[in-house]
Amino acid sequence: MTRVLVVDDAKFMRVKIREILEAANYIVAGEAADGEEAADLYQRLRPDLVTMDVTMPLKNGIQALQEIMSFDPKANVIMCTAMRQQRIVVEAIELGAKDFIMKPFEESKVLEAVNRVMGK
Repeated sequence: MTRVLVVDDAKFMRVKIREILEAANYIVAGEAADGEEAADLYQRLRPDLVTMDVTMPLKNGIQALQEIMSFDPKANVIMCTAMRQQRIVVEAIELGAKDFIMKPFEESKVLEAVNRVMGK
């Protein structure tokens, strides 16, 4: 079973992603509300995949991505972003993110990205 760390500062977004993933038989191993917590949880939980919001307090998604990639260069991270953040998506991909999902989330798009990154 694929274990996922869901990272978003908005609880309702974490809940929505959790519902989509669990309905598709993915396991949500943990949730983080900011980039600092995300980087710490990644090292402790060692999930197979991370869904990472870009805009968060303490440490943003790009900073957390950099920290995770320096800890584990093979990490599977999918960035979650709003339409107007395309420049940030390019930066995230260059830093090692495997894919991205646009907000507001569509269930099919979330699962397409997750399945593609996980090779399903």
